[in-house]
Amino acid sequence: MSKPLSRRISIAPMLDWTNRHCRYFMRLMTKHTLLYTEMISTGAIKYGDTHRFLAFSEEEHPIALQLGGSNPSDLAYCAKKAEQYGYDELNLNVGCPSGRVQSGGWGACLMAKPALVADCVKAMQDATPIPVTVKTRIGIDDQDSYEALCHFISTVAATGCNTFIIHARKAWLQGLSPKENRNVPPLRYDVVRQLKKDFPHLEIILNGGIKTIEAIETHLTEFDGVMIGREAYRHPYLLSTFDELFFQAPARDLSRETIISDYLRYAEMQLTQGAPLQRLTKPLLGLFHQAPRGKYWRRYLSENVCKKGAGVEVVVDALGLCGASAKLEAAHPTKY
Repeated sequence: MSKPLSRRISIAPMLDWTNRHCRYFMRLMTKHTLLYTEMISTGAIKYGDTHRFLAFSEEEHPIALQLGGSNPSDLAYCAKKAEQYGYDELNLNVGCPSGRVQSGGWGACLMAKPALVADCVKAMQDATPIPVTVKTRIGIDDQDSYEALCHFISTVAATGCNTFIIHARKAWLQGLSPKENRNVPPLRYDVVRQLKKDFPHLEIILNGGIKTIEAIETHLTEFDGVMIGREAYRHPYLLSTFDELFFQAPARDLSRETIISDYLRYAEMQLTQGAPLQRLTKPLLGLFHQAPRGKYWRRYLSENVCKKGAGVEVVVDALGLCGASAKLEAAHPTKY
């Protein structure tokens, strides 16, 4: 572990987004925001390529591993592996509503089994000193009363788990897709607000629909932290303000050109190790969100990174469409 862990601001675990390349890119903009892996199943770690799933760069600290599973012994095994790899936090997913996850008996459907979740958390705690947290919803299907939510939280908290990340929507396990479950059920910040009042001794992190600096500032007056979801990849440059605004860190040169210049060094190294250019450039797509000519940046990258022989020069060319390539070339005249 590198620094004392703060959950004041964190980036949500997101499938096909928060992989190691995306996390490295985000870390160039914010050194203190807590980053999460994609959800990784216990089976993938126990029976698959463990190193591929768990390896990360030292620069990614502080970093949390989110696990999907419902077998306490399997989760304990993965917790020990996570400790060996140096993760700063372990998080149990009790919020994913996908059918595939449900068929495995984990994710959001675990909200109906608070005693089992408590057993899972306890097994992880017994296996490692790494902090164990839970990410959950405010309810599932028709089991969405506030009393049911409080029973779930109190049952799991009895293990000594002190941190709950609450996605302020219920989940429909049947009838809605995972994408629809991120939009259709209404946000209920009032429910999470009441939860914090009734469990003041717990660390309650708010998740769901948080898109602006103003919203973050407001929520931090009521909750112990906020977790940013899709806005982190739709508008990643937002992260460049976090350290100075929320962690009282000194201002740094975080122009888009500087960030891209630093990331290209990383991308070139990863390309030599076999990483696909498309996967490396995916985190960059939203960097010019709401910026002049930003649509040309996204379009050029999307259309050209898959072409045969394409390399990092595609990113430099895309910058040219935004009027920024000259600055990048001035910084690295012999390289680009």
